Amino acid sequence: MAEQSKVEKFSMSELSSLRSELMQSGIDSWQAADVVSAFLVGRGYGVNTITVRDVVTRLDPFSASMDAMDIMQEVLETVAYVM
Repeated sequence: MAEQSKVEKFSMSELSSLRSELMQSGIDSWQAADVVSAFLVGRGYGVNTITVRDVVTRLDPFSASMDAMDIMQEVLETVAYVM
């Protein structure tokens, strides 16, 4: 379970970079989960791979709205936990 109060708010630059990786053509949901996991682990968070795979479908990297970044932040908060 994520400790939401302890998960940082990621910068727009970090979220944009993650979004770009997720937009790679041919990436499936399992690969997207691996990208999200690597993103969080690289920033010192633990992740439950099964949980990441369950929620990665909520990410819509192709959405151009600013809400997309907020949704990405919310999803990351639900799957990251402080190590």
